[in-house]
Amino acid sequence: MRMLVLGAGLQGSACAYDLLQQSDVERVTLADLRTDRLPRFLRSVRGRRLTLVQLNVKQTGALRKVMKGHTAVMCALPYYFNLPVARAAVAAGLHYADLGGNTDIVVQQKRTLHKAAQQRGVSVIPDCGLAPGMVNILAAEGIRRAGDPESVKIYVGGLPQHPEPPLNYQIVYSLEGALDYYTTPSRVLRDGKVALVEALSEVEHVEFPAPVGRLEAFHTGGGISTLPWAFQGKVRTMEYKTLRYLGHADIMRAIRQLGLLDTKPILVRGKRVVPRDAFIATVSPTLTKSGGGDLVALRVEVTGRNGRRFSWQLLDYADEQRGISAMMRTTGYSLAITGLLQGRGVITARGVDTPDTAVPFAVYVRELAERGIAIREG
Repeated sequence: MRMLVLGAGLQGSACAYDLLQQSDVERVTLADLRTDRLPRFLRSVRGRRLTLVQLNVKQTGALRKVMKGHTAVMCALPYYFNLPVARAAVAAGLHYADLGGNTDIVVQQKRTLHKAAQQRGVSVIPDCGLAPGMVNILAAEGIRRAGDPESVKIYVGGLPQHPEPPLNYQIVYSLEGALDYYTTPSRVLRDGKVALVEALSEVEHVEFPAPVGRLEAFHTGGGISTLPWAFQGKVRTMEYKTLRYLGHADIMRAIRQLGLLDTKPILVRGKRVVPRDAFIATVSPTLTKSGGGDLVALRVEVTGRNGRRFSWQLLDYADEQRGISAMMRTTGYSLAITGLLQGRGVITARGVDTPDTAVPFAVYVRELAERGIAIREG
């Protein structure tokens, strides 16, 4: 197989690295507008099975030219590129997977590309990261096992292994994306119907094994994408909450209430400034940690109306020897696994589908385990 990864940032680089570990992958092409910041875990394989290509994906002709000769495309670019890149992949007759990030775009992908993808005989799967992605696959398996599901509760967080005040947080992916989740209402199921819940609300405590211990969980948007609509009327309660160390939600709620996360420009000394841009520029140096490593905590709980309960838990840690964070492992590797399953013919559905129905649970969990990402059941 020849695999194309778009985006040489954290997740795209991790995806490319994982693909290069597979014996049935002949070559990986990693394309981005900038190719001069390759992480050290990829530098040693550059020029052998890894090809770097400078590419502006806005140039459709150049994008389609790069796609030629590949088996599948994995898109790790910002979410607003997902629809045009998926459209180009379908036109080129290639399988396609991305990290999602915007539920409305996923809906557009399904509505506008499904028939064309079926006709071209290709699989298109958005939302293939950690959340959405991994959690959707686990939740769907729990729902299938429950038969008559009552509730689905999903908790996920990317955290520093050694938290430092005041936020006890470090940047593990786009801070801009994280702030979107703190300001966008969360879509949940209440009484079997899709409802909106304020971000950073309904804080509860969740216990994990030592050394992580007690974390707080609160609503954030986007983590399960289209899952509430898929199970509307079938599941009474479904909700997704982000995990953080204790006290984080109160601080971020105050920051939001002060207007520091607003996206509408304000006048500052005669210049128009976007408060959120100023906030990101101010805090990013403090929240960017060069050492110490991160971790990913995950729990999915599904309860049936008959009282039967199914649950999965994950604690994954950074691969500090290679310089690959836990968020990169659980997100970038998840994207790679989806592309591999498409290319190997394990995923047989054609058209646009989501991971909860397209990705086989047992195979996916086994692939994660082979990478040292251990999903523990029960």
